[in-house]
Amino acid sequence: MPDRASGDLGRRVLTRREQLGLSRQAVAERAGSAPGYIQYVEERQATPGIGFLLRLAQALETTVAELIGSTTELPPAIGRAGYRTELLELSPQECRRLLSTHGVGRIGVTTDNGPAILPVNYVMDGDRVAYRSAHNTVPATAADLPVAFEVDHIDEALSQGWSVLMVGTAAAVTDPEAAHRLDELAYTTPWAGDRQDVWLTITPTRMTGRRIHVLQPHAPQAGDGPRDPST
Repeated sequence: MPDRASGDLGRRVLTRREQLGLSRQAVAERAGSAPGYIQYVEERQATPGIGFLLRLAQALETTVAELIGSTTELPPAIGRAGYRTELLELSPQECRRLLSTHGVGRIGVTTDNGPAILPVNYVMDGDRVAYRSAHNTVPATAADLPVAFEVDHIDEALSQGWSVLMVGTAAAVTDPEAAHRLDELAYTTPWAGDRQDVWLTITPTRMTGRRIHVLQPHAPQAGDGPRDPST
């Protein structure tokens, strides 16, 4: 069996496809390609052209910059704002859908030293967020406390993005069978190491989300031609 996702592009394509729960066939249909070529991109050191990358990024609901890794060393939100934008409120259903496409979020909790916000690996378990941490860490000691949980995605190339905020009470998972089931649901082992073996869940009492939609990315320039009077 060939190595899976042997290149950086392949690993990102595979990860994003699995996050969205898509088969290679589904991605190929979205991108106007063949399943065999999607497999080749995931498993080999492929160098596809920009036209295919654009279609693939659209199929995977992301950007070319994200797929090729050009944003990995950049802090988010250093791009320029769109010329005309609108802020859209997301429904609870859309919030849950967006949460299910990611695996790292930030938990906010009040400690003896004041508020703390820390990244955690998480997975959606129905309507709940389940995250794991190590014993005696701030995320692990949040059991029975009110917490906030936030996930966002910033698209520098298009000057748009979204964020989802969940508020609720954290609860420790003490049943070994329930913890094992969450291990099976998780996208990955904990990024911070094997000692992250404490599961907690957050049942939301409030969930809100917002999306920045760009109506016009740039100010009109001379020579752009007449504007649509409806815009």
